[in-house]
Amino acid sequence: MNKITTTAVTLIAVAALAWPASGHEKHGHESYSAGEPGNPKKPSRTIEVEMSEMEYNPSRIEVKRGEQIRFVIRNVGKEDHEFLLATTKENLKHAEDMKKNPHMEHDDPNGVRLKPKMSTEILWKFTKRGTFEYSCLVPDHRDYGMIGKVTVK
Repeated sequence: MNKITTTAVTLIAVAALAWPASGHEKHGHESYSAGEPGNPKKPSRTIEVEMSEMEYNPSRIEVKRGEQIRFVIRNVGKEDHEFLLATTKENLKHAEDMKKNPHMEHDDPNGVRLKPKMSTEILWKFTKRGTFEYSCLVPDHRDYGMIGKVTVK
């Protein structure tokens, strides 16, 4: 191989190795276990959720099936925290991925990572009955109890 071809192959290989660590992998959800992204043109109930060191307030929420919730999420803590709405099984699996890539950021409609003193909103429609959770998947945060429950009746 000539020098240009060797350099190109090397750059492609380095880029391929670095890519997974550069940010958040796109999950490509066709559907979500806890429902679906909300419609801003339809009414919703607002629930404020504060994230602080290893806890959410409130840590338990009840909603009705079909209800649309506007989560106003505030990080009142001193570290980055996440709010990821899914099943326990999905969050446990994703937590393992986060341990391998701790700087992964979430930009899915059911999750967000916030720096201290920041806030955002997630609009969510709960289309399925059951118990779901929101948890912080920053390594070790979930293990220390940073989990909240949503019961959909």
